[in-house]
Amino acid sequence: MDNDEFTQFWAQRRLCMLASPHPDGTIHQVPVGATYDADAHLVRVISSGTSYKARNLAAHPGARVSLSQVEGRSWCTVEGPARVFDDPERVAEAVRRYAERYREPRENPARVVIEISVERVLGNVGSGPPA
Repeated sequence: MDNDEFTQFWAQRRLCMLASPHPDGTIHQVPVGATYDADAHLVRVISSGTSYKARNLAAHPGARVSLSQVEGRSWCTVEGPARVFDDPERVAEAVRRYAERYREPRENPARVVIEISVERVLGNVGSGPPA
């Protein structure tokens, strides 16, 4: 697969798994919807600010996480530091992208966005993200 196929893999509807560290070093892993921004090398996950993942990552800004998705034999994992934002513009952009890939999310006044700066890509989908 090439870069176009990588981008397409990230555009098709499929759930992802977000793995983040608990304070004791064990892994917290949950299914999420995620979007990939090739221009910014950024993955966005919308979440309620009251969720464990959002509270945990907000308390540990820059914690390294991984996010994986799989379809048959094709898979991709991205890794990088995560930060949580409640800035309305950032949240709105994340919601817009989520709606394009999945569906319009329900209203949530406590919504935040988890942004993962992609530093490493693993998998067999394409030659990696577009440069």
